[in-house]
Parts: sequence; C-alpha cells; structure tokens
Amino acid sequence: MVPRAAAMTAPQTSPAWQAHWLAETIRLREEHWGPLEDADAIRQARNGPDTLQGRIVQRAHLLGHREGLTELIVRWRQGAFISLLLLLLIAVLAGVGSAAGALGDGARPVNVLWAIGALLGLHLLTFVLWLASFLVRPSHATGLGSLWLWATRKFARGPDAALVPQALMNLLARAGALRWLFGGISHSLWLAGLLAALVTLLVMLSTASYRFVWATTLLQPDTFVFLTRALGWLPAQFGFAIPAEEIVRASDNSQPLPAIAQAQWSVWLIGVIAIYGVLPRLLVWLLCLIQTVRAQRRLQIDPALPGYAALRDRLLPVVQSSGIDRPVDPLHQPHVNAGRLIDQGALDQLNNQPLLVGLELPGDLAWPPTDLPDGVYDGGNLDSRQQRNRLLDALALATTPRLLIACDARQTPDRGTLGLIAALADKAGQARVWLCAGSDPAPSPERLQTWQDRLTAAGMAATDILRDADQPLRWLETGHG
Repeated sequence: MVPRAAAMTAPQTSPAWQAHWLAETIRLREEHWGPLEDADAIRQARNGPDTLQGRIVQRAHLLGHREGLTELIVRWRQGAFISLLLLLLIAVLAGVGSAAGALGDGARPVNVLWAIGALLGLHLLTFVLWLASFLVRPSHATGLGSLWLWATRKFARGPDAALVPQALMNLLARAGALRWLFGGISHSLWLAGLLAALVTLLVMLSTASYRFVWATTLLQPDTFVFLTRALGWLPAQFGFAIPAEEIVRASDNSQPLPAIAQAQWSVWLIGVIAIYGVLPRLLVWLLCLIQTVRAQRRLQIDPALPGYAALRDRLLPVVQSSGIDRPVDPLHQPHVNAGRLIDQGALDQLNNQPLLVGLELPGDLAWPPTDLPDGVYDGGNLDSRQQRNRLLDALALATTPRLLIACDARQTPDRGTLGLIAALADKAGQARVWLCAGSDPAPSPERLQTWQDRLTAAGMAATDILRDADQPLRWLETGHG
C-alpha cells in the first residue's frame, strides 16, 4: 500500500547482468510455480523499451519488486560476499599454519624438499587439475568454487531462495562464464593462502634462526645440486639467488654451515614459493576476472527459452487490447483504471496534477464533489472494469503527485477493493483513502473500524486514511492537512 510509483517506473539502473539474473529468476519461478499475475507489468513494459529483450527485462524488474525477488537477490549477494570473506579468512589461516608447520620451531633442521612439498604440493595438484578441467565442458561449480556456493546457500532462506543461485548458474553457463567465475573464486582462495604463507615465511625467517638441510638414503648429492638449480632457475630470473653448489653439497646435515649459507637457502625457498606458488595463481586469477567481465558483457536474453517465448505476443502484440485476457486474483494483480482518461489530451491534463477517483460510489454520494478545488483532475467514479483498465493505462504513461481514492464507508471492503486501492497507490507519489460517509444511513463505527483495520493490515499508514472531517480535498489540493 505504500506508494511505489517511482521505484516501479524508474529506468533500469542496475548492471545488465543483474537485470538478466532477475529475469532468469522470474522465469524459473514461473516454471516451478506457474505464471505470475503480470497485467500491470506487461502494460508498463509495453510503454518502455522497443525490443522484446528490453521489455522482458522491464517486466522482470517490475515483478521482482512486487514479489520480493529483487530483495532476495540482494540478500543472496550479501550472503555470497560474507561467505567469500569467511573462506578467505580460513585460507589465510591455513596458509599461516602451513608455513609455520613447514619451518617448525627451529629446534630441528628444515628439510628443504619437505618444506616445498608442504607449501606447494597441494597447490600444484589442484592447479594441474584446474588446467585439466578445460578438457571437459563445465556443467556445475567445482573445487573451492563449489564450497563457496554451498556456504552461500546457507545464508539464503525461503521458498524461492534456491531459484536465485540456479538462475545465476544458468546465466553463467549460457554466457560461457561458469568456469571463469568459479575458477576466479577458487584461485582467489588459493592466492590468499599462498600469500599468507609467503608473508609468514618472511616474518619467521626474519625473526628466527633455521637450519636447512637435505637428507636421503638413495639419492646422490649431485641429484640435489641438480634439483636446486632446476627449481631455482626461474626464480633467479626475478632476482632470487640460487645457493652455491658447495653449499648444497654441504647441506647434508653432517656439518654446521655458516649463517650466509642459511640465508641463501632462505632466499631460494622464498623465491620458489613466490614464483611457483603465488605468481601462477595471481596470473590465472587475473585471467578469470577478465574473462568473467567479458562474459558478463555478452549476456543476452534468449527469447526462445521456455517462459520467454510465451511473452512475445503479449509484450510485442500486433494489436494491443485495452482489456485483460483472463480473470485475475485481486490480491496479486493491480486492477486500477479510470474512465475519463482515454486520450492523449486527458494524459496531458493529468501529468503532474493531483487526481481524485471514486470507487463504485452510490448515487446518494454526489460526484464529482461540488467543492472540487481548481487544479485537481477528476478521474471519475470507477464502476466498470473498462474504466479501471483505462485509468491503469493512463497512469502507466503519466504521473500524479497526489492521489485521493474516495470509498463508500458504509460498504465492507472486500479483497477486490483492497487490491484496486493497492494498485492505485502504487502509481502515485502519495496516496490516501477518503472514507465518504453518506447521510442515510450513516456508516457504523464498526464498519469504519473494519476499513481502518483492513487498510492498515494492507500496509497503509493510519494517517493516510481520511474521513470527511479531515478535509481530504484540502490535502489533495495543497499536500497538507
């Protein structure tokens, strides 16, 4: 019952991919639960963009606000952000723990091969698996991306909550962005963990003394010289020094080494982690980010999809009808139109003028009121569906800052009347209900209280429910009172 004209008719300002996400959510909801009552949304969409895709998006924008799906998507995105932050925190803690475990407490020598395996082993395995995933077509989230999706779903509750991520998956799959988005999430978590491990290494190696050794029963010292040079060649191109051959041969834990030898091993270890761990993850994370953004720009509405195809004739009709094509539920379908607003001249008069309408007022209530202020447009007494449809068409194209809806307080408000009041209120900057009291018979206090209770339950503020003594026409003319 709160006026939402600005929100319902404002141009679409959200990014295109978010608008398409909402449209896909609406499509899935209608597939699962049946078509929504959308006569008013269709009417407004026809007055919007010229293309079918644009009108589908506009219809989804209007229905999303009405059905609460827009807010549901916002909450889901907030949950996705929170879950990603939590996973990043876990990844950082895991990186710190792996670095601390690889170096130990300094009481024992650090086996350089075991340290590299502890810090890079799982990283290299998952990185190779991600590269191998390009050999198959992705159909769902994998790896840490699936963990993020699972965690995000825990924040979304409600009957339609599952539709939001499913709609996102559908969009990403059709745009070719599924692999890149979830790859980017997975790589960001690994990058956070590796960076945390690298920083921990720098701190621990800068503040404590460690001894680096290699140990083997089967392999010869030349093997470790070769491995050290092979692993250190690429980091050396970035300025990380390789331990001298004599230092490598002497690091068999059979003799103490000078501090300069341990420093060379430290620099070599940091270079290996930075170049083979952090650098590739950073590069593929940037690649995933760029590809995801590019894929978002390619998003388009596919009119051939089930649900969209059925909207073509309604959103792009050869001949537009002023009526409706089937009975509607007044609780979900706005039914508001006025009989006098039938041509462009009437629309020009209505634009930015206060509007007064009556809802099936009986003959003993004079219409229009004899003291109707100047500058107030008389929308007529709405007695028929045709009149309501014409008013709804007019309000879809024009604006009114204040709307006063006159009702017979002697009648009991039914669901149809409340639905009509709600639809009218949605299309005005401000809306109030005037409970007209006839003289014969006068409305009973119980009937007035019924109006008050039902309008309040429908969302209308008590101050927006006026009676004759409240001078409703003065409010309509001046906006005060």
